[in-house]
Amino acid sequence: MLRNIVKIDKSLCNGCGACVSPCAEGAIQIIKGKAVVVKEEMCDGAGFCIGACPTGALSIEERDVPAFDEGKVAKSRRYISQKCFNCGAGEEKSVLMPVRKAGESLWVCTRCLPSLIHG
Repeated sequence: MLRNIVKIDKSLCNGCGACVSPCAEGAIQIIKGKAVVVKEEMCDGAGFCIGACPTGALSIEERDVPAFDEGKVAKSRRYISQKCFNCGAGEEKSVLMPVRKAGESLWVCTRCLPSLIHG
């Protein structure tokens, strides 16, 4: 089936694991120090992991892969809470969004976002 899926450039991946938590399906794991899409049918191709990658190793590509199978999605995973890089607010109190600033992938809360946009 031709569909969108996450592609990981192993030469750019530094194994930091920042992409693991945003992947709600649990399709990405760190194996031997590199991020890997462990089962293509678990990747929905939404790309929420892309903005979290500090090295730009992740992208979306369209290719022939198995259909997305919600039944195979990881049900129990350790979740790593993110915090706003500007004020430190966590997800439990604020809505966070991925943002790139000065070549770095970060998380910003909706309260701090306007100051980034408008200066």
